[in-house]
Amino acid sequence: MGQRFIHVLNGPNLDHLGVREPHIYGHQTLADVEAACRRALDGSGIGLIFRQTNAEHEMIGWLHEARTGAMGIVINPAAFSYAGYPVLDALKMCDCPVIEVHISNIHRRDEAWRSHSIMSRSVTAMLSGMGIDGYALAVRHLLQIASQNSRRTAA
Repeated sequence: MGQRFIHVLNGPNLDHLGVREPHIYGHQTLADVEAACRRALDGSGIGLIFRQTNAEHEMIGWLHEARTGAMGIVINPAAFSYAGYPVLDALKMCDCPVIEVHISNIHRRDEAWRSHSIMSRSVTAMLSGMGIDGYALAVRHLLQIASQNSRRTAA
């Protein structure tokens, strides 16, 4: 069996993390997020596929790629959270655990529409408002789920 992977998928405008509205999203960059995820996987033997897109069709393709082979998915759907029904449909096909991450607390945002993510209905868990730390926590949680599952199948 080949190496197992966790996919960390980032939606629109996250390529401007650290520059776009730092009073909301902070000064850390997407490279910082990737480095934190890689540190969370150190010594686990699990690989990381880390991606960002501003294009809905690209996100859908990545979810299709990950849907049966991934050990888990961490997704920050960003603006896809509110109207990305094709992304939601692709997410529903995923057989692995999926954790939705939002850097800001979407429930405390001024715009009411930001507090409801359509993706939440199809994910295993959601982390919101933990800054970029939410990503590493999500990765560690996926490792914990995999460890628990392997102990169950070994018993």
